[in-house]
Amino acid sequence: MERIGVFLCSGCGIGEALDLEAVKRIAEELGATCTIHPCLCSEEGVAALCSVLDDGTNDSLVIAACSPRSQCRVFSFDAEKTTVERVGLREQVVWSHPAGDEDTQAMAEDLVRMSIARMGEEKLPVRLEEEIADPVLVVGGGLTGMEAALAAAGMGHPVFLIESSDHLGGALSGLPEVLPVAPPYDRPHQSMIPALIEQVEKNDRIRVLLSTKISSIKGQPGQFEMDVEGPAGAEHLLAGAIVQATGAHPYDVSKVVGLGYGSLPDVITAAELDAMLASGRLARPSDGQTPKHVAFVQCAGSRNSDHLPYCSGECCATTMRQVLTLGRDFPGTEASVLYRDIRTPGQLEHLYQAAQEQPGAFFIRATVRSIEGSGDGRMSVALEQTLLPELTSIEADLVVLATGMVPNSADGEAIRMLHDAQNRVEHGESDVQKEEAQKIVDELRAHEGTEILNLEYRQGPDLPVLAYSFPDSHYICFPYETRRTGIYAAGAVRAPMDPAQAMEDAWGAALKAVQCIEAAKRGEAVHPRSGDIGVPEFFLQRCTQCKRCTEECPFGTLNEDEKGTPELNPLRCRHCGICMGACPERIISFPDYSVTAVSAMIKAIEVPEEDEEKPRILGLLCENDAYPALDAAAQLGKNWNPWVRIIPVRCLGSVNVVWIADALSRGIDGVILIGCKHGDDYQCHYIRGSELATTRLENVQETLDRLALESERIRIVELAHDEFSRIPTILDEFAETIDELGPNPYKGF
Repeated sequence: MERIGVFLCSGCGIGEALDLEAVKRIAEELGATCTIHPCLCSEEGVAALCSVLDDGTNDSLVIAACSPRSQCRVFSFDAEKTTVERVGLREQVVWSHPAGDEDTQAMAEDLVRMSIARMGEEKLPVRLEEEIADPVLVVGGGLTGMEAALAAAGMGHPVFLIESSDHLGGALSGLPEVLPVAPPYDRPHQSMIPALIEQVEKNDRIRVLLSTKISSIKGQPGQFEMDVEGPAGAEHLLAGAIVQATGAHPYDVSKVVGLGYGSLPDVITAAELDAMLASGRLARPSDGQTPKHVAFVQCAGSRNSDHLPYCSGECCATTMRQVLTLGRDFPGTEASVLYRDIRTPGQLEHLYQAAQEQPGAFFIRATVRSIEGSGDGRMSVALEQTLLPELTSIEADLVVLATGMVPNSADGEAIRMLHDAQNRVEHGESDVQKEEAQKIVDELRAHEGTEILNLEYRQGPDLPVLAYSFPDSHYICFPYETRRTGIYAAGAVRAPMDPAQAMEDAWGAALKAVQCIEAAKRGEAVHPRSGDIGVPEFFLQRCTQCKRCTEECPFGTLNEDEKGTPELNPLRCRHCGICMGACPERIISFPDYSVTAVSAMIKAIEVPEEDEEKPRILGLLCENDAYPALDAAAQLGKNWNPWVRIIPVRCLGSVNVVWIADALSRGIDGVILIGCKHGDDYQCHYIRGSELATTRLENVQETLDRLALESERIRIVELAHDEFSRIPTILDEFAETIDELGPNPYKGF
């Protein structure tokens, strides 16, 4: 039996606001030893905690003091030897509720009861000990890929640098000049690509594989197994982490009606002008003559809802570079830049200023309506919405279209179609629907030309992407992450960017790749539960092969055998618990986070009798956004309804509906779930957790309505970390709703 020690801190105003002796009696009645200490985070306090572990008095600790998000290093113990539960008496009770009030006291007593109950259901995790491969695989030999390879090699890791073409350099190869990446920023710089290629080829830790493609990747972080095909034939490689740096390509501007590309020979793209300038000549494709007037059309297909809705980040700066090159090498040629907005952030503003001062350069704010031949060998560019109302068109000898970036990722539409078809195969309403969907799956799995990584993952062969084919990530907290643990996107495949940003991006992704390998060696999870060693357990004897866990895991952690039974890849797991929330049979658990552990906490809440008119509300709060927001509200002195009992959860997606059933059957009057926002612009740290919870809770609410139990007793709320001022109001308003609904009909049963 576990020897649970409860330590109550009386510092930070806790002792003045609460009757800690009463709390101590409750802990001792529940079989725990209990100590009241004036300052647990002091050297003496930590020594007291360590002493009961060292002498065997306790092997599990409940530390009732400040928030679990405070003093994390101070209250850090060996997770393989000691289970620790933190109770936030300071923020969750005494800083946010009246001192000496009976409801405040009842809240503190409940939180201690709940933690002791949870401790009784937890067990020690076992750290993974796996053979981990050191190499980093970098896919793509352009600027970003070479920088990432050099960064990883510089940190002592072997690198495989795979490039599908027969040379390194990517989109910038062959260009003598590029955008400035260091001072001075007011002129084009000599390309860094030749020097980078030399560094890569001379680095003993980097192995370059040209004209090589990936046939398949299987395994998990630390143990990726890759089959590649190159000039020397097939080869099998091992890597610990992967950086995808496959870059971008120009948008097909022939799709933009009215710009004349493809029908007018003297309308070219910025990339085609670069090829001209690299050759040292400037000539109209139609007649080979040097143009006297070049018109640059910005946002050609970009920032357009029918084409590329986003700004590609470097198009304006590329135009500035080309204008400066024209003025220097072809001083007799004038240039007009037709723009909606010029976007040259940071130091590139100096490049813009230099282009403005270039003799023969004109900047005209206007929208280009159409481009047509004028009959004299020139072209007429029709304008609208100009700053000069009388200016309706200009004549040009050559028109250059500044096209946007499209990431070189797998076919995003094909991936989405594949996933949808797989869902129809598994959940179709009829055999005919399932057969039709299976045909689509077979066709999409066999499609060629879009696969890059060829992952042997149940959820598809490449990185999942957002609407515009950029591999998705939590763009603020984890910009390099993808939905595949240990695989990091960098450079223009991740987001539109200029060379300086791409070089920085490469280092960021390489650092994350190395961090992932080192975490795998320690058997630890990566972000956001960095350092967690608790691997999920599956009681497969009760598995019904419903496939919900394999479908709903955002990270592709689970594959399936031929029967549909989940196969765990533990080093892919980010320990969010979404699979646990998805499982109707409740066969999935973590050593320190399980359905039974949270159920025990819910059942430990003291529910007053109906005539006491003190409802009880269960709050399940996401530990990454909602719970920190509640802490922040307490630190600002905000108050909220004392009927609420808070349980932090790893993600709303980990909430199993049995917790709702347990709460209602226990007589709890309402349940509120508060978690991250979701959608394409989501901030959910686990991608789809909040979205999945919303769907599940809608089904629960429908069930409640059928049982004549008000669905308003269940509420789910989206909240960002910085919306701490909202959270007390949300809790108070929900408490008012529950008060109006009256007691839970199950109360007292």
